[in-house]
Amino acid sequence: MRIGAFEIHEPVPELKEPHVFAMVRPWVDVGSVGTLTLNRLERYLGSKELGRLVRPGNFFDFTRYRPTIRTVKDKREVKIPNSIIRYAQTENGPDYMFFHLLEPHSNGEDYTDSIMEVVKHFNVKRYCRLGAMYDAVPHTRPLLVTGSLGDVPQIRSVPNFRVRRSNYQGPTTIMNLLSEGVEGADIESINFMVHLPQYAQLEEDYAGTSRMIEVLSSVYENIPADLAPVRRGQRQYRELNATIERNTELKELIKQMEAYYDAQLDAEETKSEQEAPSLSLSPEIEKFLSELGERLESDDEE
Repeated sequence: MRIGAFEIHEPVPELKEPHVFAMVRPWVDVGSVGTLTLNRLERYLGSKELGRLVRPGNFFDFTRYRPTIRTVKDKREVKIPNSIIRYAQTENGPDYMFFHLLEPHSNGEDYTDSIMEVVKHFNVKRYCRLGAMYDAVPHTRPLLVTGSLGDVPQIRSVPNFRVRRSNYQGPTTIMNLLSEGVEGADIESINFMVHLPQYAQLEEDYAGTSRMIEVLSSVYENIPADLAPVRRGQRQYRELNATIERNTELKELIKQMEAYYDAQLDAEETKSEQEAPSLSLSPEIEKFLSELGERLESDDEE
């Protein structure tokens, strides 16, 4: 069955008020946090593939998203990058859809229109975008998570989760047409962004994944907090500590980030309307944070 540019496998399942979990790669999927989170949720809920793009080459440049080749039962197979949709059904609902989306290089409007066609066809009730970005934050403190919940309630509070609406204006991704489409269709829209230490840049950041699942479990009753790979994330960051011990300049940078992080947190906890406590940073650190902020501004959008 065709829905827009997607081929949906038959028989097409009847989904009960489905909620979408979506990630966009490579945009705001640093540390593969969005990918890892969806993978863990899918394994836990027992997902199945629902569909994928019929002709991914209509949207993706394969000199940038490289196909891979492997040998399967003595035969060479080429795997072409694609956007894949999976689903999982629960006994009492809601059901879930998982969107593994690649950012398009061409025909972006057709691409986002096709995704919206899928969303509307299955009468999606809620659209949740997951992601991660690099920020000037220390790995020695609980990772910051920002996002928006709209009118969706939290079951329990989560430390270091800040609900805020982005005021960024400037260059962005065509994928934000999805956000406009979802809002225009009166679908609940929420999003979460984990802020990862820029100096670490782990290919797979399990501490970031743990934080994402922790936040999701504060909104979804059937997502247990213990699904998070906490120990694996802790082990990664302990190994990072050993590396940092040999780098005096980086150790000093992290100390100043910790001081800034703590000052901001103290200001929020006291709910002061005054400016956050001033913190004297070295000129080198001020320059680093300024340059880092400029690079990250275009990613920290909703």
